[in-house]
Amino acid sequence: MLSSHSCLIQTQVILFFVALYLVAVGQGGHKPCVQAFGADQFDEEHPRERKARSSFFNWWYFGVCGGGLLGIAVMSYVQDNFSWALGFGIPCIFMFFALLIFLLGTTTYRYTMKTKGESPFMRISKVFAAAFRNRNATLPIVCDNEHLVQESVPNDGSRQFRFLDKALLPSENSSRSGNICSETEVEEAKAILRLFPIWATTLVFAIIFAQPQTFFTKQGMTLDRSIGSKFAIPAAAMQSLTGICIITFVPIYDRILVPISRKLTRNPAGISMLQRIGTGLFISILTMVVAAVIESKRLNIAAQYGLTDLPDATIPMRIWWLVPQCILFGIAEVFTMVGLQEFFYSQVPTQLRSVGLSLYLSIFGLGGLLSSFLVSLINKASSRGGGESWFPDNLNRAHLDYFYWLLACLSAIGLALFIYFAKAYIYNKERFLYNKVI
Repeated sequence: MLSSHSCLIQTQVILFFVALYLVAVGQGGHKPCVQAFGADQFDEEHPRERKARSSFFNWWYFGVCGGGLLGIAVMSYVQDNFSWALGFGIPCIFMFFALLIFLLGTTTYRYTMKTKGESPFMRISKVFAAAFRNRNATLPIVCDNEHLVQESVPNDGSRQFRFLDKALLPSENSSRSGNICSETEVEEAKAILRLFPIWATTLVFAIIFAQPQTFFTKQGMTLDRSIGSKFAIPAAAMQSLTGICIITFVPIYDRILVPISRKLTRNPAGISMLQRIGTGLFISILTMVVAAVIESKRLNIAAQYGLTDLPDATIPMRIWWLVPQCILFGIAEVFTMVGLQEFFYSQVPTQLRSVGLSLYLSIFGLGGLLSSFLVSLINKASSRGGGESWFPDNLNRAHLDYFYWLLACLSAIGLALFIYFAKAYIYNKERFLYNKVI
């Protein structure tokens, strides 16, 4: 009987982990594709629909954060007070109806028709391969009657990554016309290459993105969370405050700030995508500065009341002190996250838009890993030689304020590099005519 019970438990554990992995696989296919598909429903050649597509990314993120907030608030209550089975079952039912509604619209969707010829991956790979083969060649002013290598138009994207222009030249082992990449193919490769400096300089924001779920929550656990005499706010509930801020600020941004800035800049989107991302990066610096100051205050109060060596004691400081950093971070998300989504969608070849959004998602996947690596590195370095670690189990002896100041400094460096690359960035004009350089 015991053996049968153990076998049942083991089967349940296996099914549970299989379900988790299926969710991960589903998210990996769903997240980048469904957003690209939604944005494809807008005609980028039509001025009104092009403007509406910019708003789509705002309301997309509004829906994602609103759904997450509803899930945390409602499903956690159902799971704690009724059953986990019901807590998982309700989302399952909603997902079934969501899929049904999605399928009902199949005949009304716009589809991007795949053009004949090589896949975009092959075209771009061919350009890099051809440029590498011709790496020792000298670029003339004009290659032949078709391919202009040294353009005369200033601020054209062709002026960047000139080494790829060597793909326009015939290789030594080929005929004059054989194996020559077209100018369009070279520009596609340049468009992909231009994305990586922006991708790299936003990684620090992704590290900051990992903090509300970790250290912000740990800070809240040490503070006075009581409301009245019987109820205490869960520390993790402070994450909901960021979600509330996002779903509150998105309509303000889309319906108030964009029309105002549109009149000033004459840009249908209000401000360019890179300007929007840069604004969010700047606000994230302010978030870390505020978080560092509040954490310093928390440590001082703990020392003042003799609670430094009492990790389980409640510090006489209200949890509401964490509200400013949560609100600032929510505003930073509205600017940076939505800006990055729109940027990586619009600045890649049409057939690679899902890949572009996957590249955007990779920022935050790698950022989470970098956050863990940075914490481990600092922990090892600060505790070397018997020193006190910045991250001990007793948070009252920790130095999260130092860590937040470090992230603020790294963010400032990242913002400076971002501005440098953003100023040199040339938008893909064919797909986003109305944006200007930051």
